Amino acid sequence: MGNGSLYSLHETPIRALYAEVKARASATEDLLPGTPGTLVKRAGTGHEYWYRSYYPVPKQRSEQFVGTASNSAGYEAMQRRIAGSEWTAKQVAALSKFGYQVADKSVASVLVELHNRKAFDAGLVVVGALAYMAWLNEYGASATVMSTQGIDLARQHPLKLAPPVSFLSAMQATHLPFAATAGAPNSKAPTAVKLPGAEGLCVDLFAPGAILGEIVPVRELDWHARAIPYYDYLLERTHAAAILAGGHCIPVKLPEVTRMIWHKLYSSPRHGKDQAKAEKDIAQAVILAAILTEQEGAALRESFRHAPLDLRKAARSRLPRIDKLLAEHPHVRDEFRKLR
Repeated sequence: MGNGSLYSLHETPIRALYAEVKARASATEDLLPGTPGTLVKRAGTGHEYWYRSYYPVPKQRSEQFVGTASNSAGYEAMQRRIAGSEWTAKQVAALSKFGYQVADKSVASVLVELHNRKAFDAGLVVVGALAYMAWLNEYGASATVMSTQGIDLARQHPLKLAPPVSFLSAMQATHLPFAATAGAPNSKAPTAVKLPGAEGLCVDLFAPGAILGEIVPVRELDWHARAIPYYDYLLERTHAAAILAGGHCIPVKLPEVTRMIWHKLYSSPRHGKDQAKAEKDIAQAVILAAILTEQEGAALRESFRHAPLDLRKAARSRLPRIDKLLAEHPHVRDEFRKLR
């Protein structure tokens, strides 16, 4: 980036490396949680067994049963999985140094558990700041990202899970000390889990609903969600992507990028007194719009025609602020001015 540009593109070989890491992750049915680990042999009840010894979280060692010492197929399969995990961790570290967006290990722990439970295949979608970070990586772009202490998840329709998944159990399986938190001051229905401390990671669940903040039961997860207007539009079309976190690359689903842009511009003035949050949403929407327009032409303008009326009105109302952000991107600025 430079000279006022909102973003820059990574070099082609680095973008190719990301594509390879993503492709390998997408072809892996279950990801190994925590560090790759090593295989150790344990003796007991007159027999010997192989275990994977690893750290699910820093300073906390755990072991995963692999099989009997005589089970060479099981041993070799786990060796391959460990080697694959080590390769991914090495490439993710390299991508981070080159400027790709990489979330921390606690985010990885949560997403790996949900991936292994097939929650994203069943319709769970990553939204919010993590989705923005993931779209930057998808486009091979580097841009400003404010730190986030949250994972925002959403679903439009009941997830098609077999077997059913308990959201709280999945969070507890990370070995992180998550505690359930209610979604409204006068409600006992949990809609999020949070780690201790003011800066502790928070994992929120959202769903479509006409009334902002209304508590919506999510029975297939034995949980609840907070309603967000026009999330039905946001979640109607999704994109298979990946999130880099810790030493992992986790396949996820993201909202389609144009719908994400229009919804962020719609939601930005609804943060009340939290002006920083409102400005962050506008900036993220404009950066994604700039990348999209400069790579895919009129896709932004075309998608605007199909957005709900309230979202179109919100986008037009933000044009003065958008104009200022796009000072060094006149072509994109002109695209916004043509919105009808």
